[in-house]
Order: sequence, then C-alpha cells, then structure tokens
Amino acid sequence: MKRDNKGMYIAALILAAIVFSFLTIYAFGEHKEQALNTSARSAVLYQPKIDAFLYSKNADERLPMASTTKIMTALVAIENSYPSDVVVIDDAAIGVEGSSAYLKSGDILTMDELLYALLLQSANDAAVAIACHISGDVEAFSALMNEKAHALGLTNTNFTNPHGLDNKEHYTTARELAIIASAALENEKFKEIASTYKKSFVSEDRSRTYVNHNKLLYLYDGCVGVKTGFTKRSGRCLVGAAEKDGLCFISVTLDAPSDWNDHSVMLNYGFEHLERICLAEEYDHVYKLPVIGGESEFISVANTDGAEAILQRSKHDVREHIKLARYTVAPINRGDILGEIIYTVDGKETARVDILATESVKKKEEGGFLSKIISIFD
Repeated sequence: MKRDNKGMYIAALILAAIVFSFLTIYAFGEHKEQALNTSARSAVLYQPKIDAFLYSKNADERLPMASTTKIMTALVAIENSYPSDVVVIDDAAIGVEGSSAYLKSGDILTMDELLYALLLQSANDAAVAIACHISGDVEAFSALMNEKAHALGLTNTNFTNPHGLDNKEHYTTARELAIIASAALENEKFKEIASTYKKSFVSEDRSRTYVNHNKLLYLYDGCVGVKTGFTKRSGRCLVGAAEKDGLCFISVTLDAPSDWNDHSVMLNYGFEHLERICLAEEYDHVYKLPVIGGESEFISVANTDGAEAILQRSKHDVREHIKLARYTVAPINRGDILGEIIYTVDGKETARVDILATESVKKKEEGGFLSKIISIFD
C-alpha cells in the first residue's frame, strides 16, 4: 500500500508540472485609411495567418463584386466534384453575356478545364456549366455558395449567381471577400489554378488556351492570384495575393480605377511592415526522460511541431522557456504531452509548443520471476 501511495504522489507531482499547450500568435493592429492612399471605394490588406487586417477602407460596405464572385464558385465546385468529372455542357450555359469560353451545347469538357476557363478566362458560360453540373441549375448552386459563406462566418455576403453579373441581391464586402480568398487559397487545387498565367487543353477534335486576366501575376513578384472582375455597376474589382519569405498577404479592392497600383502599394506595405520569425523547427528539442515503473528506463520526448511568429519588423528579443519534469511515470503512450516550450518575444508570450512522447512505455509488471522466487522463502 505504501508503494502505491508513493507512486500516486509522484504521478500527481508530474501532472501538476505539466501545462497543456496551445499556440498563440502575436497580433498586428488594423490600420485605417490614413495609412495608405488607394483609389478604391473599398479596400483591405489581410494577413490570414494572424487573421489581421493591416489596412482597411470602407471595409464593411456592401458592394457588387463582379467576377471576383468566381473565387467562391471555384471553391464550391472543387469541394463538390473531381477534376476528372466529365461535364456535358447544358443549354443554360450557352450565350451567357460577358466573358466567355465560347462553349457549345453538348460540348464535353472535364471539370478541370472548366475551372481553368472560369478563373483564367473569367468565362461566365463556364460558371453556369459548373453550376448546372453540380446542382442542376444556377439557383441551387447559389444556395451552395451561400451555405459556404455562412460556414465561413460571413454576414455581409450573398450570392445569386456563380458569375457575378449584376444583381441587387448579389454583394459582399472587401473584408469578407478577403476571407473567401483566404479559404480558397488553402485549397491546393484552387491555388494551382489561380496562380497559372496560361493553360492549354488539347484533344482530338479541338484545342483551347486560357490566359489569365490577372496582370498582377507578372506585375508583382510573388503573386499567387487571385481574380479580376468588372461590370459598369461594380467598377474594377480585384483580389490579389502574394507570398514572400514565408508570408502571405491578400489584397482586395472594390470599385478601384487604379487597381493594379493600389494592390502593389498595399502588398508592399505588408511586406515592409511585417516579418515571419521561425521560433522552432520540428524536433529542435529532443530529450531522454527517465521513467519510473516502466519496462524501459528512459523515454524519448520531442517537440513534434514547429512554431513561428509574425511580427512588426524590428529587432526582437526572442527567448524560449522549457517546462519539462525530471522524470515521468509509466505507462506512457506515444503522443502524450509531457512538457512544453514557451516562447516570448520582447517579454510577451508569443507561442507554446508541446513536448510529446515519441514512443510508448508500458508499466512494468509487478510480481515477476524474481519476486515469485523470493515469495517461496517468505
């Protein structure tokens, strides 16, 4: 009994020393209109990793979005189909006004080609063809788009069609369009298409080449998308995104006469004011921890995740604080949290990384062979 109580006491001490980990990232305050000068009626600069808007101008005004609508169209399509899906072009997709892939009734294309036509050529007929293939008609597909918007927590966005042609009930805000773009860029297929400048599809009976309307792809170093848009009612609309040095920024303008310049100015502002700092790589810290009551005397532990911070550019005092007990008690399962590393930047806690068991150790069985021999003579 005394031995059991002692083991429970040791285990309690160890558990008391462990603080379960969580990740925090240093936030960056939102800057309003005075930070930058843009031509847009509405604009934002967004850093998705820390969910921070570095710049905003009328960010929550509901406005038409034109063909930037197709960011959501593509995301919903990718999530509800396969690139290899064979699509027979519906009559409803023929003759849709605006940008076109010049589809004909009965044409047979893959979903992959339609997505390239949608995002590069900004083809409105491709948007309708996608909607009809997935949902049967435009209205049902628009409902899917609104479901996705709701799932993203958006309250100032509503879709009535998959292409963005004018409708009073079809609107978004610069802020929410940035969130849509961020969600889309998390999808590797979407990102691959949106960052492509030119794509050709060749078959036995035809050949089509789609060229991206987004000039940012060659105007701005590191650009990875995203989508242009224009109608007389909406004005020039543009969603941009660029990646450098482990950082990604998303820029949005609605009704912007000088959109290319606006986006260059905003993206430059982001990269000039923020930087990514690697606090820890995976398995930077590996230790052998003594085990009490286990079949093995030691167990290997390590940080299996890395950590990073996104900070304002400056000279920073980065420190790490390791919290790990001197020993642990069996049984231990692989993945059990046995400690943590706390990172501080300029005296403020910035991130925590768990130290995990990288193997399992079973509890040593009592009453083994030697114990049985001794008990015979007791």
